Amino acid sequence: MHYHELAWYDVFVKQLKAPLTFEEVKAQLYGRSDEIFNRIFGPEKFSIEDIESITNRKEERYREEFISHLKLINGLDTFLEKLRSNKVPLAIGTAAPVLNVDFVLDNLKLRHYFQAVIGPDDVAVSKPDPEVFLKASSRLGIPPEHCVVFEDSPKGIEAASRAGMKAIGVTSYHTSDELNNKNLLFTIEDYVDGQLEPLFNFS
Repeated sequence: MHYHELAWYDVFVKQLKAPLTFEEVKAQLYGRSDEIFNRIFGPEKFSIEDIESITNRKEERYREEFISHLKLINGLDTFLEKLRSNKVPLAIGTAAPVLNVDFVLDNLKLRHYFQAVIGPDDVAVSKPDPEVFLKASSRLGIPPEHCVVFEDSPKGIEAASRAGMKAIGVTSYHTSDELNNKNLLFTIEDYVDGQLEPLFNFS
């Protein structure tokens, strides 16, 4: 996420001259690109075509700069394999552009673990609206109350709560305090955390 922050700060402040600090830019980085542009500049400043063009150039630069740093959180490969071998259905619900999702899934060879990927083109409103998670659960055929969401952002955990789902916070970007929400089961730093064992113990 830090690479996204730096790239968006360059776009919004240095290129487009938005009068924002780095922290103010960071606070706006949730949801689809058009939603971010509208929050910062207003709904009439840029056309959809302009936003798509600017965003595509930014994302290309992000992927080029981040590829050498792309890696799994510790223990995630073993955790996903354990879920797959026990036939636990998995979905991704994200506001990330399709090319970025493909960039991660294909370079880390994760695609075969997920039965559904719900992205920004599949929803009318992004997180914290619950639509993305509700569509993911529907695609899997699992009732929302039987789903557990792994999230690294406060907006995502709020979306899970509004969808009627429990959540586990991943402190890869935000602290436990920042992720705190009534539906949060607990937070983890990585996927070897012992707190996961009681929930996903298939032995």
